[in-house]
Amino acid sequence: MLDIYLQPSELGDEYVRVCDYGLALMRLSYTFELNSDTRLEILNSILTNSGINEDNGNLYLDVEIGHLFEGVMQFAGCVQKVCNMRYWSRETIRSAFYDDLGNHIVSSMQDYSPRPKLSPLSSEAFAVDWTLSYGNRPFFLFGVRGNDKAKLVAISLLEFKLARLQYVSIIVHENMSDLGSREQTFLTRNADKQYPVLDDFRESIDILDSRLPEVI
Repeated sequence: MLDIYLQPSELGDEYVRVCDYGLALMRLSYTFELNSDTRLEILNSILTNSGINEDNGNLYLDVEIGHLFEGVMQFAGCVQKVCNMRYWSRETIRSAFYDDLGNHIVSSMQDYSPRPKLSPLSSEAFAVDWTLSYGNRPFFLFGVRGNDKAKLVAISLLEFKLARLQYVSIIVHENMSDLGSREQTFLTRNADKQYPVLDDFRESIDILDSRLPEVI
């Protein structure tokens, strides 16, 4: 079922506006949040490729009266694509993980003075995704998606320990269970705190957990 409405067009009497009064994006929001640059880019790509406009959530198309049927079909096809964003394969939307993590840190963790992409060592190869601080406690936070990133983070943590850096390491996984057993073991041995999925990190209210090691 699609909700499609017709109303007078601002282009004049020879045109009709086909729209949905914001219902497609409202329904999508129940199960799929447009809370990252990547997801918004995907939505904008769908609208652009379909020739559909958006105004404060309302999707619309101004079409000549003589081509109203074609316009309704064009609009309906776009609305279906928008509503089906939540059914896309995981591979299609998974690139939003790092955007989602960064957006949460920037919007909800300003008390920790977040700074992106800093390297504690001279080599850029061991850059930390996010450096946080609170009092005398520096935090090195990494987002991990996939085995390659897990290996890089494990090596970075070993290099930091060899350099005798004082820090607390935090790993936020897209989905820890997706990693190989060796990669999980490497991170578990070297990380101070891990969040198996992003939602666990979002819901956490105390990264200053007393069980974390003190930094002098």
